[in-house]
Amino acid sequence: MWKTSDLKKKARGSMKHNMKRMISVCFLIAMLTTAYTSSTFFIHHYNSNGYDLSFSELTGNAPTSQIIEDTLEQLMNKRIPVFHSVIGFFSTLLIDLYISGRSIIFSIIKAIHTLLFRKFEWASAFVLAGVLLAILYQYLIANILFIGEKRFFLEAKNYHSTKISKIFYLFKLRFTKNPVWIMFCRSVYQALWNLTIIGGFIKHYEYSMIPYILAENPAIDRSEAFHLSKQLMKGNKLHLFRMHLSFLHWKILSFFTLGLVNLIFTNPYITATDTELYLVLRKKYVRSRLPGYEQFNDPIIDVVPSEDELLISKALYDDSEGPYCKISYFAPDQYPVFLYSIQPPKSEIHSVWNKNRVYDFPTCVFIFFTFSIFGWLFETCMFLTREGVFSNRGLLIGPWIPLYGFCGLLILKFVQRISHLPILSFLSIMTIYSVVEYFFDWIMKGNHKLININYHGYFMTLNRHTFLGGSIFFALVGCAFLYYLAPKCADYFLSLSKKWKYIILSTLSILFITDLIFTLFF
Repeated sequence: MWKTSDLKKKARGSMKHNMKRMISVCFLIAMLTTAYTSSTFFIHHYNSNGYDLSFSELTGNAPTSQIIEDTLEQLMNKRIPVFHSVIGFFSTLLIDLYISGRSIIFSIIKAIHTLLFRKFEWASAFVLAGVLLAILYQYLIANILFIGEKRFFLEAKNYHSTKISKIFYLFKLRFTKNPVWIMFCRSVYQALWNLTIIGGFIKHYEYSMIPYILAENPAIDRSEAFHLSKQLMKGNKLHLFRMHLSFLHWKILSFFTLGLVNLIFTNPYITATDTELYLVLRKKYVRSRLPGYEQFNDPIIDVVPSEDELLISKALYDDSEGPYCKISYFAPDQYPVFLYSIQPPKSEIHSVWNKNRVYDFPTCVFIFFTFSIFGWLFETCMFLTREGVFSNRGLLIGPWIPLYGFCGLLILKFVQRISHLPILSFLSIMTIYSVVEYFFDWIMKGNHKLININYHGYFMTLNRHTFLGGSIFFALVGCAFLYYLAPKCADYFLSLSKKWKYIILSTLSILFITDLIFTLFF
């Protein structure tokens, strides 16, 4: 029988080699999914106390607890005293810490709130469409990233140079349909069992190994995945509960630091410990040759092959003419991807990113306009689906937000050269955006014709011109721009003929300058 102390010791050993990467991965998962909700509390928290909020402001910015409180009071048609007491203060804090505003449960509550707060109209339809998109995002993207996180921790155990980008590995393999289906079934079964309360608690631990099983073998059959998770957890569910309970003191400490301790230590610690448990249970199951053991088809996830074994395997692989057959060098201390059971298409082998790439002036102009338009579309669609009201999110009349384009050019100029260091690149992009947004809003503050941004009520603002959550969110978008969008955009522009390049740049430049002059002076 495994011991919690042994698993924790192994987890701490793994964290010594991968601490920065593990924190980064858990942070990304917290920002991109509904996991680790308490870790992002201090980033996205919004305090609306003392302000008269309209419906759009309430649904768009208010904390999760306020939406729940308002919905319950609307349903009961009276004021609920407990929400306005000392107990209510701590309960709302717990709700905001541990219930994500992006979760499916909250999305349903928000939909009910929408229907109660006003009559059904087009604005309500857009809000409900936003709820539907949130549900689709959870099943089609967030669950895949969650599996990718498990894959990262599995590889990082023995391959200490595992890249942060491993969380996107299923997208790179273009193999998402089966994992999406299995994770969807897991969520549905879990929701049904939750109705029995005790059964929901038991099934939560019985299904806990499914993400790890999918991380090892994404092609596994649905029934096999559930069967193996059940067999692995047979006799271990209560022990796993006790193991999670042993982290309670870290959770309490994190509560008093508004999730900061979870972000920098507890989240990677718990996940690394869970990973150690999976590897222990998996090894025991395979050695016992129990039914379905052959589905654990990635032996080198637990045993690192020798250099001679890798050379022989690569020689045999080259005969198969796989996508990696023309690549002779693989980075040391990383998982040999050519031995994985599922191979990516050849188009996904080479990254579009190159830190030494040089963008000429016409390409930079095209990227400026493209990213400015992308920013307008992105913010407008988010505002429309979140609040149900169409609003021009840009300062100009046209469909562009120059702040995005300007920051994009600064990223290519100053961050491109350090892009091989993803954590430093992220922090640099966050700093660039904060500085640019602050001065951009400060300069435009005196012009009453333009929309002035006011981040009143958000946590950690700088004179209400910029705030931490917005800077972090833009840094995530900026990293996507740096590593993928900008190279793809440049490749497309360079593939055009000179005639079309001239037409596109001239048209966009004339429209932009005209818009700028009209907005500022008329």
